[in-house]
Order: sequence, then C-alpha cells, then structure tokens
Amino acid sequence: MGGNVSTRVVNIVKPTFGRSQPADMSGPVAQFVKDAILQDTIVIFSKSYCPYCTMAKEVFQKLQRKFTTIELDGRDDGDQIQSVLGEITGARTVPRVFIKGEFVGGGSDVKNLYENGKLEKMLQ
Repeated sequence: MGGNVSTRVVNIVKPTFGRSQPADMSGPVAQFVKDAILQDTIVIFSKSYCPYCTMAKEVFQKLQRKFTTIELDGRDDGDQIQSVLGEITGARTVPRVFIKGEFVGGGSDVKNLYENGKLEKMLQ
C-alpha cells in the first residue's frame, strides 16, 4: 500500500513543477502583462513572500523611485502571468523587473546594477 500512496502523491504533485502547454501569448493574460510592463517606468512582478522580490523593491525604495508591483501570489491568474513572463524573459522565477519596458533581470541583477551605478543611469 505504501507504494500506491507514493505513486499517488507523485502524480498529484508532478503537474505543479512545470507547465505542459506554452503560454498563450495572444490571450488576455499576455495582453495584461504587456500593458503592465509599459504602465510605469519601473514594474516588478513579485510574490509577497519572496526575499529576492523584497531585495529588488528595497533598491528602488533606497533610490526613492516610484514603482508598480504586481504580486502574483495575490492573483487568481498569477501562475498564468508567470508563464507569460517565462516566455518573454526566458525564466518563470520572480521577481521579473522591467525598466522603461525593458526586462533588466531579477532581484540580484537589480542589486548589482544599483551597486555598480548602472541602475541610476537606466532610470534617467
């Protein structure tokens, strides 16, 4: 019986590790993402519990820059948004940070850009 339970658990958990279908890049979720990326100078797709997301937000707070945050864990379509971001940026991880409509990376990338002075130049 133990083997059957393990098999069932694997079958239940397995679908959450990845998506079987590519994101619909012409649907309403993709359009929302594309519009959101352009709605502000700085846009962060985030999850409220993610330390790398917090890192990125803190950098922009230090710079006293206004930014838009879209918290994926608070949205019913968060997983779909993450899949669209994966198609656009090459990764589904968060944060996904955009400046002036251009993808600049995740939390560590933003921190490195800040520390080497390139982030301020990107925001001018």
